[in-house]
Amino acid sequence: MIIGIGLDIVELGRIRRIDAKSPKLRERVLTARELAEYEDLSSARKTEFLAGRFAAKEAFGKANGTGIGASCSFQDIEIRKDEKGKPCLFYQQQETGLVSITHTKEYAAAQVLLQS
Repeated sequence: MIIGIGLDIVELGRIRRIDAKSPKLRERVLTARELAEYEDLSSARKTEFLAGRFAAKEAFGKANGTGIGASCSFQDIEIRKDEKGKPCLFYQQQETGLVSITHTKEYAAAQVLLQS
């Protein structure tokens, strides 16, 4: 049974500008595992990665009904790749729900589906 859906979209240019000024956004949004993956990417791919993870985590907060805040932080949510590269959604270290992340030249978007 579907218990929540969430969708989010973010402008790559906005994420690029914020990330270029300071590492604070990436350190707030990405877990240690995600940060390690981020560091191995080209600069163009870093923006897509960060924006995609940001959108996915915002979409999870919407699907979960909590938003991002005290009861559900960016650090509680992690996107990992399976052996084929498909993104998998983890909340508090437990695999939960489905996530899809996409990018265009200007935007990154994500959709999350939570099931019981």
